[in-house]
Amino acid sequence: MNHLLESLERRIHGQNRNIRLLVTALIAGGHVLLEGVPGLGKTSLARQLAVLSGCGWRRIQFTPDLLPGDITGSVTYNMQEQSFSVVKGPIFTNVLLADEINRSGPKTQAALLEAMEERQVTIQGTTYPLPEPFFVAATQNPVEYDGTYPLPEAQLDRFLFKLVLDYPAEQAEIDILRNHRQAAGITEVQPEPVVTAEEIRELQGKVGDVVVEDALYAYAAALVRATRETDGVGLGASPRAGIALLRAASAWALLEGRNYMTPDDIKEMALPVLRHRLLLTPQAELEGMTGESIIRQTLASVPVPR
Repeated sequence: MNHLLESLERRIHGQNRNIRLLVTALIAGGHVLLEGVPGLGKTSLARQLAVLSGCGWRRIQFTPDLLPGDITGSVTYNMQEQSFSVVKGPIFTNVLLADEINRSGPKTQAALLEAMEERQVTIQGTTYPLPEPFFVAATQNPVEYDGTYPLPEAQLDRFLFKLVLDYPAEQAEIDILRNHRQAAGITEVQPEPVVTAEEIRELQGKVGDVVVEDALYAYAAALVRATRETDGVGLGASPRAGIALLRAASAWALLEGRNYMTPDDIKEMALPVLRHRLLLTPQAELEGMTGESIIRQTLASVPVPR
């Protein structure tokens, strides 16, 4: 995993924390939503992770005319053989890059719900399991931009993390410009994988072995419950959010080289796990409140176990 992190950081500049969180989600067996304005490298980050992880990967460009069957697959009739056959869609892969997911309508977005939650796809009444590991890295532009559709709450809840990519720091932006100029005219060579799909599956199996003390269960539950009791929040985090918080914190601990969880692991994961699971009231939004400000307020108000 350290080799994977180093390889990603050499290719994607200025996003070190988001890179670490992306790898954490892969270990945790969750999915990631990458949000940012065009041109920040969301697609490049997801594509580099897919290549370096040694997994099979496919990319789907979400557009307004994309249909659910274009993602999951369909049943076709072979006139010559006079028989029906299943044509599996691009979702049957290890790493699925769902590019600009919020440029398709709700019906097409919903085609991912079963796959993300149950790791299976139903085509014409028949269920087919997806390969393991199965990881969705979706990118989206902010919903205020033209031609975008906000993801429904049920869809957002399937993502373990929502990562927000911001503009890089000055030195990182200089490095991006220098590397792009040096690479101009040179045929791009795909990097060699630094891990394998089997190693990722093995590490995912160790997430459940991370030691969690009773006080940390209570701390995670208190954080989740506090989001429901905060003024300005119309819909707080669900018990599924608490499960996601503990699994993410376990994966973060593994990535840090530990087989036990600490309160700091939960605090580190609270923002990416919870920021997209809160629905604020219209009045709170008018007052300038955001999901991130609510989570920071919650972290400050809930006592940390000793």
